[in-house]
Amino acid sequence: MPQGKPAGTRCVQLDDNNLCRLFGDPRRPRVCLAFNFDADLCGSSRSEALQRIEELEQLT
Repeated sequence: MPQGKPAGTRCVQLDDNNLCRLFGDPRRPRVCLAFNFDADLCGSSRSEALQRIEELEQLT
């Protein structure tokens, strides 16, 4: 996404299993490389993680 990913927009690089198509690829954006699993952020379910990430996106 050359102009960046707007908050609330699904990344175009996610496949049907929500896995990054650029994982391990040098073209993967720096922001994604810096994004590590964090139990406080990810919570205990996919829906909880998406809710928390959406809240963070709205703040930035």
